[in-house]
Amino acid sequence: MVSLQRWVAATIGRVNYELYMGAALAEARAAMKAGDKADGAVAVLDEAMVARARNQVESTGDPTAHAVMAVLREAARRLGRSKLSGMVIFATNEPCTMCVGALMESDVDGLVFALPDAANGAAGSAHGSASEALRRRVRVVSGIMQAEAAELSEGVTSAR
Repeated sequence: MVSLQRWVAATIGRVNYELYMGAALAEARAAMKAGDKADGAVAVLDEAMVARARNQVESTGDPTAHAVMAVLREAARRLGRSKLSGMVIFATNEPCTMCVGALMESDVDGLVFALPDAANGAAGSAHGSASEALRRRVRVVSGIMQAEAAELSEGVTSAR
């Protein structure tokens, strides 16, 4: 059996998962301070952080302003292209169906998320057909810094 780290290194490449997930968690904290769901994301290309984003659904009134959607938009804007091959997206929470569709349409190579979402996750937890399609096209790794993301999520729940 191949260890998770060896599988990740072989399929997505060698990157500093804690560094990038830490940046996504910082974005999630900023979202929480702004009154939004604690969800953050970063886009990484060739070990360079190309974009950072946070959930802004409540603060903007835009139901599509999820962290993954925002980071894809910003990465595409900065790179000047809609196809983001070579990109790995780090997200604190498992993306929803809308975000999974955007990940596939943008041709990212990888998705790394911390916390599974049994209710709305579409990268392996809840929505089977979306997660099956995603995993055929995008390399997915979950559980990176899961305890930190869960602690942040629990802090939001207890604050409400």
